[in-house]
Amino acid sequence: MDYTANLRKLFALRFFSSLIPAYVIERLFWEERGMTIQMVVFTEIIYALTIVLLEIPTGIMADKWGRKRMLVLSSLLRCSEFLILLYATEFWHFALVVFLAGVSRSASSGSENALLYDSLLLQGKASTFEKQLGRLNACGFVSAILAALCGSLLASKYGLELNYWISLGSTLIALAISLVLIEPAAEDNTSVEEAIPFKTYIVMSLRFFRANPSVSIVMLSAMVTGAAMGYIEEFWQLYASRLGIPVVYFGVLSAGIMLLQLPGNLMSHMLIRWFSHRVLIFMIMVIFAVGFTYVALSKDFIGLTAMFIICLFSGVMEPIASGYLHHRTDSSMRATIDSFQSLGENLVHMLAGLGFGYFASKYDVFGGYGFLALLCCAFLIWFIGASRKIE
Repeated sequence: MDYTANLRKLFALRFFSSLIPAYVIERLFWEERGMTIQMVVFTEIIYALTIVLLEIPTGIMADKWGRKRMLVLSSLLRCSEFLILLYATEFWHFALVVFLAGVSRSASSGSENALLYDSLLLQGKASTFEKQLGRLNACGFVSAILAALCGSLLASKYGLELNYWISLGSTLIALAISLVLIEPAAEDNTSVEEAIPFKTYIVMSLRFFRANPSVSIVMLSAMVTGAAMGYIEEFWQLYASRLGIPVVYFGVLSAGIMLLQLPGNLMSHMLIRWFSHRVLIFMIMVIFAVGFTYVALSKDFIGLTAMFIICLFSGVMEPIASGYLHHRTDSSMRATIDSFQSLGENLVHMLAGLGFGYFASKYDVFGGYGFLALLCCAFLIWFIGASRKIE
């Protein structure tokens, strides 16, 4: 079986899955269709709850019934999202869309990494997982940058709706690619379903983390940095606005934030040769703690520069954390274990959001970033003592 072709298909799948110009004008389009800010907040809650509830079940289904099937389901649901949005006029239409988006995200989160690792494993190239995952992430960033730049131009010339038709076309191509993926064969003749009953997956996953405390520490590090990075991606516009940056430059800033994450993803496999996981994660956490402190306190272009430096180093974390996890995980539970990382990151993101929202309401967006600085500093102090368990 040619699993090299599988890698090319995964790259093509990520490219077209990220080529969504609709995202750059999403809030404007929703407002045009009658959605208020309060309604949008309600849909975000639906999205977050859907992921939290389905992340682990979809990971289990991927391990039991196939990672390819879950990726096909994810692509099919994404097509449905944009088809519904093109004709959406009522709140329940948008609520249905974000529910489908949550299911789609849950279905693909553990499946894609598991399929990538097992495809490399069957070629005898599992040691290159961090390198390939970094390249896969970089492919997604390049596609998203292209979509953002083209989407704003097309929207200004031809209206908002065209971007949604293009996005639907892109997701249809992604669906076609997912249909021709190759499901990696099991390493033995025992089926996964016979090997591990459905009800025992969660129990065995929790036992895995208890038996591997170093994995738990690395995963928690990725959850904290991923959640903190999420608030840069969601609220950098407000920060830039407070600095008096004209909206006309926002497209360039958005592209820059994604572009800065490319080097870390591409170089992560080399960095783990030069530094241990403990040292590398420590350096990243220091950058996050100091960086968010500058973002909160400087309230000028030095803070914006610190935000860019955080983006630069954030790209390193996901490949090295995922690699650390998958190198120590059995293939029969790979997607389930990977889903725990995504679930944890979403939970941390939601909990951090409570503090971010509270301090932002009192001290504007700078206060929200100040809370993230305290969170990163507190985690850094804990990590210094706990990281002795990292192998």
